Amino acid sequence: MAFYDALTGLPNRSLFYDRLDKAIALAERTDTIVAVILMDLDSFKNINDSMGHDAGDLLLRRVSETLSSRIRDYDTMSRFGGDEFLFILSQLKTQVEAASIADKLLKALAKPISIAGEEIHITGSMGISCFPEDAKESEMLFKKADIAMYYSKEQGKNRYSFFNTKMYNSADEKMRLSNELYRALERDEFILYYQPQMDITGTAMIGMEALLRWNHPDKGFIPPLDFIPLAEDIGLIDEIGKWVLNKACIDNKNLQLKGFKPIRVAVNLSLKQFSGSSLTEMVKETLRKCELKPEYLELEITESIAMGDFTNVQQVLQELSDLGVILSIDDFGTEYSSLSRLKQLPVNRIKIDKQFVQGISLNTHDESITSFIIALAKSMRLKVIAEGVENSKQLSFLTEKLCDEIQGYYFYKPMPYDYLVDVFGVKQVDDLHNS
Repeated sequence: MAFYDALTGLPNRSLFYDRLDKAIALAERTDTIVAVILMDLDSFKNINDSMGHDAGDLLLRRVSETLSSRIRDYDTMSRFGGDEFLFILSQLKTQVEAASIADKLLKALAKPISIAGEEIHITGSMGISCFPEDAKESEMLFKKADIAMYYSKEQGKNRYSFFNTKMYNSADEKMRLSNELYRALERDEFILYYQPQMDITGTAMIGMEALLRWNHPDKGFIPPLDFIPLAEDIGLIDEIGKWVLNKACIDNKNLQLKGFKPIRVAVNLSLKQFSGSSLTEMVKETLRKCELKPEYLELEITESIAMGDFTNVQQVLQELSDLGVILSIDDFGTEYSSLSRLKQLPVNRIKIDKQFVQGISLNTHDESITSFIIALAKSMRLKVIAEGVENSKQLSFLTEKLCDEIQGYYFYKPMPYDYLVDVFGVKQVDDLHNS
């Protein structure tokens, strides 16, 4: 009980470090290499949530049986708790041998595992550190394997990566950025930019998308792709998402108070915001506090969220739809959509991903995909908006195909709220004079 994991029967953390210390001592005497592999199962939480913890425990046992049979007799596989597994590969002559074993482990995981009559597909992300090149102490070997494992996840998961110093510097920068991200809300460093969404003629703003920016005091503006995934990892996305929603609703209500024709404001949602039970209540309370009617709020989810196997997404979307807010699928066309799933979702509009729009007039494939998405939306009585429109050829094509709305640099770049008020305040005055 002191040295073995109760669930899988594998060596636990204590026995792992004891064996690693002995493997290092042997390697010093024999001038060989010791590799430490840290594996984290990808998306294990989703399986646990959808099938229950008993099924999750059974999956962990099956995984441990499968992988332990793929290592050599004098190697060690250990469970560190949760869905993390560690391997000690001793008496190696080169790192190539470690890569070969890591490859065998990934291939072993590629075979589906049968649980409760269902075929479960699971993958793993692995990080590898080596004695003596990367570190000479057990704890540091583990830390560097951990850094390499997270690098594998960032690179798309289901792979292995050897540790290198660039990863260490990146991890150090990530830690500093994490600490600064915690303080960003307190210091009021976030700002919203708004990109106008126009009707197909380009003459009327019918909506705007709220785009988050981090105005770092030293680094300047940091793009969302550099800090949103980090906010999700460290558990800050709910708090940041709440700030974005509140600010966007306040700004939109203020536009109406300034005499602007009411339009919708679109706010992006993260998958992590669906994991709790408070999203619907947060939206409802924000609308109440800001005195904004729900039809003037649009919530965007990515296609991967809409089409993924997440049991509570459809329920939460239905709750939001019942509130009266507009729901849209962003980046449409970038994933393998299930039409049967799409028709069950209470969405109001589809956004064509800009990679297809920007291929218009350049290749027939992007034109065909864009045409299909517009036709699909029309057949399902959904509005369709094209994002990333940058030139007149793209606009002409979208007009011909009866796209409803457009968004892109051809008309307006994202802009701060005050600038948007100035631009469209003048435009509204001009429209009144011309009418």
